[in-house]
Amino acid sequence: MLHPHLHCLVPAAGLSPDRSSWIHSRKGFFLPGPVLGRMFRGKFLVLLAVAFRRKKLRLAGELQPLQRPGAFDRFVSSLKKPKWVVEVRAPLGGPEHVLKYLARYTHRVAISHGRLVELRDGRVTFHWRDSADHNTQKLMTIEAVEFIRRFLLHVLPPGFVKIRHFGYLANCCRADGLKLCRTLLPALPQKNPLTTRQRNAIDRRCPCCGIETLCLLGYVPADILNFWATPVCFTLDSS
Repeated sequence: MLHPHLHCLVPAAGLSPDRSSWIHSRKGFFLPGPVLGRMFRGKFLVLLAVAFRRKKLRLAGELQPLQRPGAFDRFVSSLKKPKWVVEVRAPLGGPEHVLKYLARYTHRVAISHGRLVELRDGRVTFHWRDSADHNTQKLMTIEAVEFIRRFLLHVLPPGFVKIRHFGYLANCCRADGLKLCRTLLPALPQKNPLTTRQRNAIDRRCPCCGIETLCLLGYVPADILNFWATPVCFTLDSS
């Protein structure tokens, strides 16, 4: 049930080697799938062999015969023959949908407290959504040890971080890189310029004082308080 995977956001363009221009990819084309498949296969097998030589692989059970260097080398050689397929296609729903999907996982744990129902007799009950049944919310009860095992599958190994930035978004050069990109890219036309209140809402700034951070406590019905006619500013004490 182990399913390690990475989500990568790659811009379909980038800075030229001399950082003097912005190079776009061709329309309707991003990466050559067959070439990418061969490159991924080569790099993966090389790193797999390096891990074997450094004794970082655990080969147990049915894989125990591969502990012998000769058998392992023959196994790796056999993996070079099949064609490795890399799926490259346009994201469903567009880039905005992908960003919203990934944003739900970047700063969350494997399961939220709200999904936990009870712990009784060494068994854990929690909510889950069945995507095969129109995302219906259901209950699942499993042994506590199995629950812990599934939870720990989402804990990153030592030395790994949840989010990494590369290229012009790397931490060491992000400020200068983004400034250069904005200089080289043409300014986008604003079809519907945002009003001051809309900009403040995006920045989470109070539309009254323009300083404090907005904290949504609830909605006030229009028949009780005309919010736009009577601005109200609430300041939270940080202490």
